[in-house]
Amino acid sequence: MLVPTIIKGMSRGGASALKRTRQIASHMMSTTAEDTVKFESLSELRAYTLNRPEKLNALDEQMLGLLRPKIESWRKSELCGVILGRGTGRAFCAGGDVASVAQNAANPETRKRAIKFFKDEFELDYLLATIQKPYVALMDGITMGGGVGLSAPATFRVATENTLFAMPETDIGYCPDVGGSYYLSRLDGEIGTYLSLTGARLKGRAVFEHGLATHFIPSRRIPTVLEALAGVEDADYEIASVEVNGILEENSAERESDEPSSLLVGATRVALDSAFRHDSVEKIIDDLTRLKSDKDELVSGWASKTLELLLLRSPTSLKVALAAIRRGRNLDLWEALNMELRIATAYCSGASSDFITGITAKLIDKSKGPPQWSPNSVKDVTDDIVSRFFSAESAFLTQAPKLYLPENDPVPKEGSTKETEDSTNKAGAPSQESTGSVESGGKGDAALDGRDRDIGPPRDFSAKPHPYHKFGLPTEKEIEAIVRGNDIDSPGTGYTVDEVVEKVLEHHNGKMGIREKVLEIIERKCKIVDNADGNFVWVSWK
Repeated sequence: MLVPTIIKGMSRGGASALKRTRQIASHMMSTTAEDTVKFESLSELRAYTLNRPEKLNALDEQMLGLLRPKIESWRKSELCGVILGRGTGRAFCAGGDVASVAQNAANPETRKRAIKFFKDEFELDYLLATIQKPYVALMDGITMGGGVGLSAPATFRVATENTLFAMPETDIGYCPDVGGSYYLSRLDGEIGTYLSLTGARLKGRAVFEHGLATHFIPSRRIPTVLEALAGVEDADYEIASVEVNGILEENSAERESDEPSSLLVGATRVALDSAFRHDSVEKIIDDLTRLKSDKDELVSGWASKTLELLLLRSPTSLKVALAAIRRGRNLDLWEALNMELRIATAYCSGASSDFITGITAKLIDKSKGPPQWSPNSVKDVTDDIVSRFFSAESAFLTQAPKLYLPENDPVPKEGSTKETEDSTNKAGAPSQESTGSVESGGKGDAALDGRDRDIGPPRDFSAKPHPYHKFGLPTEKEIEAIVRGNDIDSPGTGYTVDEVVEKVLEHHNGKMGIREKVLEIIERKCKIVDNADGNFVWVSWK
């Protein structure tokens, strides 16, 4: 047998870890091998595993239909303490099944089905963001597009050396969605704008260092993490979150001596923030063109590569993506997802032919050359074209639905919870009794023809989404407040470099990775000031 052979060749520790993983899996498994999503249970831990490895766990309609009722039942269950999301194979989730969506969008008779896919996906993303239980997303592999939609809402987002993050939508003539306008706009500086427009990839620890993951844990420690998470029993969300955070911190790892560092630091990061600060794609391109001649080879090389990426992307998608991420800065998650649903509807309704062109060329025909974008130049993408995706008067938004989630349902008592958790059929698909109308979240086709009420988040989901940065590394704004003396603990106080580091470590309970981030920010954003007699040196924000 293969597994015993593997164990025989392993160290004692490696074999033990594999055995623990198999034991956990045997206890938790509750569905058949052919299911595209597996649901597992061990003690108070509830887990979903995306199980479509041949498609890199890309989300399709069936998977969304399996996930939503289970997540809703876990949200209500008193027996569910922690939720875990992961994927089979080399991906957590590589995105959505946009090839099928594009084919449906191209046909007026099936267009509503394409729009409904996005609606269902975004509603699931919001459900995950507001569930009042610790939610851990294991981003152990490719995490792109729809995979970001499943992981970004998590209280805890775990990156490993296998993590590959990207929002590559502009490469296929679309626009970052699944909350990207909300989450990416809240990253440090202009990192989010850069990722949104270019579709550039971040790997491994860089995903953690730039705020997209809350922890970095070597994949070899995942079995230990799963075992510990199954032991979290406190029903209180805040207390359980602290316990989960402790488990993840205990298994986190410092940077190895041979581990590559992120390229988006130092002078390159200064150049990135400068170029992508603009509200015009043309100005971004102009700045990158100028930076190609920078005397710093790292900066000029980065600018050349970035400019090359932008010029390959859909010009229309670049302008729509930039407009969306700028709007997203001032929206809450519910508003951002509704805006993105309107953008998706416009794409499906023909506001830009690039959506069908890009997906056909890249994902169906797999053409080697760039798609034939229309318009094929940024300067030819007018404000009128961009307004098709945002204006209330747009003819391409007449079929735009609004997100809908059920209003307050009574939370079942413990005695009735098992029935709620088991209200899926043997294949894992939602039963009609458990979901009402699977087609439209219980609202029928009214949800698809623009007749929805103009509603905010249902009161059952009035709790704010999980704070995106709460358990991650500190943001630049937090460090700036300390350096400037705006910190509430010590207002007006000047700090040395070491004192700034210690202050941030104190705020975050000694979190791993803080020292490196603080020192990088100080080097890039601060200057060192001597007092008159040279006896004291402190940090000043530039």
